[in-house]
Amino acid sequence: MDVLKQRIVRDGVALGTEILKVDSFLNHRIDVGLLAEIGAEFRRRFSDVAGEVDKILTVEASGIAVAAFAARSFDDVPVVFAKKAQPSTMDDEYFFSEIMSFTKRQMTAIRIAKKFLAAGDRCLVIDDFLAHGQAALGLLHIARQAGAEVLGAGFVIEKGFQGGGAKLREKGVRVESLAVVREIKDGQITFE
Repeated sequence: MDVLKQRIVRDGVALGTEILKVDSFLNHRIDVGLLAEIGAEFRRRFSDVAGEVDKILTVEASGIAVAAFAARSFDDVPVVFAKKAQPSTMDDEYFFSEIMSFTKRQMTAIRIAKKFLAAGDRCLVIDDFLAHGQAALGLLHIARQAGAEVLGAGFVIEKGFQGGGAKLREKGVRVESLAVVREIKDGQITFE
């Protein structure tokens, strides 16, 4: 997606060799026009299964906006997001998975209330970043617990050099990434 790559080059900030900050337009301050284009692009890429999708799964917090805009392009299907902390309003009826958060350098449990994900649901995983793949793998684990089917996974930005995409593809998951970063070096971002 050329408009996305151009925006990453123009407004993204490369830190070291592993971190790409896109908080000026994707996950702190949000460019809603760009997110509308991103949602439409996910619909185009998953057009062969679009009529089968009945839920979009993501992880809080920065995946929610991306998933919501994608949902608009999939006939306003519900977005169900995994919570990273158990609120006092969530009872004991939930699916969960433990994932390693590389940005926080700690294990985190993610959970989805059982009343929002059921056997037979046909889902897409949509998120802002794919790096090591832990969040996506956690969502796949939760979907499996529920008996839901994951039709594919879409990511705005995949850091191809961190291996998450390869892990998902090895598990047979269809992955659609709108921009795949091959390398971050000397402040420069190189795409595949």
